[in-house]
Amino acid sequence: MEEKVTLVATCLFGLEKFVGEEIDALGYKRLETRDGRVIFEAPLSGIARANVFLRCAERVFILMGEFKAESFEDLFQGTKKLPWDRWIGQDDAFPVKGHSVRSALKSIPDCQSIVKKAVAESMKDAYGESWFSEEGARMQIEFFILNDLCQLLLDTSGAPLYKRGYRTEAGSAPLRETLAAALVRIARPREDVLFWDPFCGSGTIPIEAAMLMADKAPGLERPFLAEEFLDLPDSIWKDARAEARDRIKKTAFEAFGSDIDPAMTELAKANAARAGVGESIRFFPKNALGIETHGRKGTIVCNPPYGERMGEEDEVIKLYRALGAHWKNLDRWQIYVITSDPEFQIHYGRRADNVRKLYNGMIKCFYYQFFRPIDGKRKEQK
Repeated sequence: MEEKVTLVATCLFGLEKFVGEEIDALGYKRLETRDGRVIFEAPLSGIARANVFLRCAERVFILMGEFKAESFEDLFQGTKKLPWDRWIGQDDAFPVKGHSVRSALKSIPDCQSIVKKAVAESMKDAYGESWFSEEGARMQIEFFILNDLCQLLLDTSGAPLYKRGYRTEAGSAPLRETLAAALVRIARPREDVLFWDPFCGSGTIPIEAAMLMADKAPGLERPFLAEEFLDLPDSIWKDARAEARDRIKKTAFEAFGSDIDPAMTELAKANAARAGVGESIRFFPKNALGIETHGRKGTIVCNPPYGERMGEEDEVIKLYRALGAHWKNLDRWQIYVITSDPEFQIHYGRRADNVRKLYNGMIKCFYYQFFRPIDGKRKEQK
């Protein structure tokens, strides 16, 4: 039987549900869900599969251990007891970084220094050496202390998982790919419904939608830090990528990506081509107020300008009002809008059917979902 390890998938606040469902789909056992992280059990091969297949997670870590750390001595002794030689070789580098929230240990530099020293002491006992060159593979250690409970983690991802590899350039207000994937999942794209992002920027939302519909794994084309781990066989990465390629399917899904800036739509085209989904998406310059249904069913998912990011507040409010005035004619369409404006519904002129709080990096946002017919239109149809 393959050895089991405890892993932690971190994510943006609000995406825990989706990461958990993705872990379930991979066949692994969820152990616990906390703010911004899902802890689960998997075989060694799960390190590769989780990195390759998870769409909404930021990173995948090996959970080395967890213990109370109310003093620096607690932190040192708790860290030293863990089996660091299981993963870190004699020549490997083991840098340390981390966070401490609502805990007695507030100094991050001191915590880093103590964890580093404790790991070195543990390895001295294991290898019988008094000095380590740290010239080998990089084994990134992270600590996270919350309410005096310390988790020690070993990063397996390297670059964050939202860095899929297809977006070499982005617009002035980029949306993380992991968040875009969650927005798409909530909107439930379908092959018989046109999917349209009228503020497409570098194309992230329609690209993530096309990848989801084609079942193309987000990490298929990129490397991971754990590929350098000596104790992980190369076969698990080859098998995970082979599985990912086998799962890619042809789809009749159709997406539009439009933007008022022609330079952005050209950039989006190039990104979609790198992602391997260019055939499913048509990018073109267009004002978002010019959308028409042409008798088709459609779904709009978009990330319009936020007041604190791209435009002055008054201009953004005018835009939201104009969108509400025009898009009310798209009565057969479902509309999903993410913005940091808590009063978007007032400006838009319509109450959302559902609102979900999410985070784009550190920016608190609201995902406004309009999926029921407008009352007047519903009565006319009846």
